[in-house]
Amino acid sequence: MKAIYFDGEKAVFRDDYEKPVPGPKQSLVRILMSAVCSTDKEVLKGYKPDFVGVMGHEFVGVVEESDQESLIGKRVVGELNAGCGHCVYCKSGREKHCVERKVIGLADKDGCFAEYMTIDTHLLHVVPWDLPTELAIFTEPLAAALEIPSQVHLKPENNCAIIGDGRLAFLIAQVVAMTGVNLTVIGHHEEKLEKFRPYANVMLDPDDTYEVVIEASGSKEGIQIAKQIVRHQGTIVLKSTYAGEVSINMSDFVVHEITIKGSRCGPFEPALNLLRKRRVTLPDIELYSLENFEKAFSSKAFKAGFSISE
Repeated sequence: MKAIYFDGEKAVFRDDYEKPVPGPKQSLVRILMSAVCSTDKEVLKGYKPDFVGVMGHEFVGVVEESDQESLIGKRVVGELNAGCGHCVYCKSGREKHCVERKVIGLADKDGCFAEYMTIDTHLLHVVPWDLPTELAIFTEPLAAALEIPSQVHLKPENNCAIIGDGRLAFLIAQVVAMTGVNLTVIGHHEEKLEKFRPYANVMLDPDDTYEVVIEASGSKEGIQIAKQIVRHQGTIVLKSTYAGEVSINMSDFVVHEITIKGSRCGPFEPALNLLRKRRVTLPDIELYSLENFEKAFSSKAFKAGFSISE
């Protein structure tokens, strides 16, 4: 089958990759569409130095084989993290933190930049019949945005800032705006910031401090900016993942009693519900064939990905 394979140093297109066979409690999914995430680009820069395999973790597909017969023929999206099932994290509802977890397209598990993929069946979610594939493809990043209000109480009377003007920041802005907070988005690109105006104040340089700062820039500089603009006893939510390390003086966080909250994967069903009800606004995804993966990775579109099968 066709696949985009990361060999530990670079991504390559292959048309001879072996079609996967589902194991116990797994499903075989024929991929309809998959999308490039900033994390995929960071893999190319060394973010996951131990990963070798098929890339990609955002997808919409059709179940062709499954231990759960009712899923066969259904369109689905799927969560990333498959836990061991028996550790303290899996047993306490924190499967995504299992120390032995496999993560599609990122850790010990082939991903969705291919014609087929296997996935643990319990990670699948059925796409509503009236939700187009072109919108359902945004389920995973929207779920990541929804994780923030699940973790942090965003009081309507507080002010909040988002650092970043990219795809994830755009989804976060729409989710956060629903809470009624006074929201500001801080970015580097005036043309990108324009699309945030219906939901937030926008600026290139911060001129205020904020009770809650959400760092979604995808860059190492984001945490430094967040540190400068968060109020004493405020909260910083970290969304960015990137290759490399950051050097920062932690004493200020102690002295100013700052709460730092890491935030990543979120709830899929609420994301599907918002997409189905058209509660979020999304530009069209720019689609390529797997053979043209380099163009997809370098695309400047809001979202790029692969149209794989119909």
